[in-house]
Order: sequence, then structure tokens, then C-alpha cells
Amino acid sequence: MKPAPFLYAAPETLDDAVALVHRYGAEGKVLAGGQSLVPLLNMRLARPRVLVDLNRVRELDYIKDGKEIRIGAMTRQRTAETSPVVRQKLPLLAEAVRCIGHPQIRNRGTIGGSIAHADPAAELPAVLAALDGTVVLQSRRGKRTLRAEAFFLSYLTTAALPDELLVEVRLPAHQHLGTAFLEVARRHGDFALAGVAVALERDGDAVRRVRMAFTGVGATPTRVEEAEEAVLKGGLNDRAFAEAARIVTARLTPDNDIHASAEYRRHVAGVLTERALRLAARRVEGQTSGGRG
Repeated sequence: MKPAPFLYAAPETLDDAVALVHRYGAEGKVLAGGQSLVPLLNMRLARPRVLVDLNRVRELDYIKDGKEIRIGAMTRQRTAETSPVVRQKLPLLAEAVRCIGHPQIRNRGTIGGSIAHADPAAELPAVLAALDGTVVLQSRRGKRTLRAEAFFLSYLTTAALPDELLVEVRLPAHQHLGTAFLEVARRHGDFALAGVAVALERDGDAVRRVRMAFTGVGATPTRVEEAEEAVLKGGLNDRAFAEAARIVTARLTPDNDIHASAEYRRHVAGVLTERALRLAARRVEGQTSGGRG
């Protein structure tokens, strides 16, 4: 199929892009990498009056180093994947990006576009939640910053207002954390049936903090805080990891769909929990001994 007719705008500055989003509001759609939106247009599931193409807005293409890594919304996923800053200071992001589709898709897909689309089976929303990162929204009223829990509301739905543009993603540098991203998909490159992003920090033999965010098992990136508590109390050992997996399997409430049953997704999420925690623990121990596992 071909898209329904629409107006097309290709601003070259952020100010012009924000003005267009303000002007058209809910009647418009923002085009970033187009990996999700273009199929929706072609199938006429999306029929915007105007398409605001951000691909000429160079101001939104950057990775800025610091205690908090700031990534412009139009930064290509492949750019992040190969960035020395991301690989060294955001290893969880680098690992998760490699699970997105194929290199050709990542050459076009953007960091901001994936997060703004808010697909509950996507990798980057889970990374944002696991690292307690934030997104920056900009409108003509100014900027506001939201954490993942406040940003993701439901399936493909975020807290961004119709006149707001996601312009930046901020993730805390975490080269000293143990992290792991694992997922199971029907085929390489498909969206995950279930996946998990883990970030943990050790304090000697104890765990100082741990966050786990699941993808593919709910309407938004999903945390199971009771399972995190089990690791905090139990420490970095197989018994604590198995208990966390048991809690995850018991607490998650995914839907059945044409790809997998809810029961299967719960089982996979539990298995991935245990594996990801072990991997993150090995990695944080490797850092302590001078290498990454």
C-alpha cells in the first residue's frame, strides 16, 4: 500500500522543528529513522496531516561525554553502537543496541525515535528504565525532563504532549556497574518475546543497588521491585538469583498474542533473569579484578 496524502516539512534547525510541532500538534507526525513510522504510513494505520522530517536537524545528532552521557535524539543507533564513549561508559546500551534488527536497520534507526515510539517489545526503553535515565522534551514553552517511569504510559503511548519533541536522552555513565542485556526472539533481528536489562552495583560481597527492566512482557518497560529486593538481600549468588527469577515468573502479567503465550513469556523472563544476573555479576567481578567478563 501507499501512504495517504500528507504535507511534508523538512526543517533544518531545532527551533524550526519545534515551531512545526507546535503548529500542527496532534495532526502531525515526527519522522526520525522511519523504521516504525514508515510501515505504519504505508499500511495507513497512521494518517498524519503533516510529516515533520527531522533528518536535516543536525543539532540533534551528538553524543556528549560526562558523568551523564547525553545523546541527541537523531543519533543513529549504529553510531551509538560503535561509539567509544558508549562502549566504554554505557556498555548496557551498546549491548542492547546490537539486538536491534540488523546493521542496515541500525544505520537508519535513531536512539530518540525508538524511545519515542515506545514499543513495549523494544530494547532501548528497557535500557532507559534499567539505568534510571531520562528524556528531555522540548516545546515552545521550554524543556522538561522525565524519568522512564513517568515517560512510558502504555503501548506506543508516552507522556509527551502533542506539541513536544523528544530532543535528548540522558543516561548515567555506568562503566563501574555490572550490566547485561539478554532477550529471546523468534528470529535474529525480531522484536523480543521477552528480554531483560540488568544493572547492579556491588559493595564488597553485598549488592549496593540493582535495577532490572523487562521488555516484551507488558505495556511498558516493566520492573519487578520485589525481585530486585531479593538480590539486594541475598547478594551475588545463585540462590538469590534463582529467587529473583522465581519472583519474576510469578509477578509478571504479559498478554497472550500470536507470537507467544503469556505463560511462555513469563517462563522466558524468569530464565533470562537468572542468566542476566549471573552475567552482570561476573562482569562486575571482572571489573574489580581489572577486566570485563
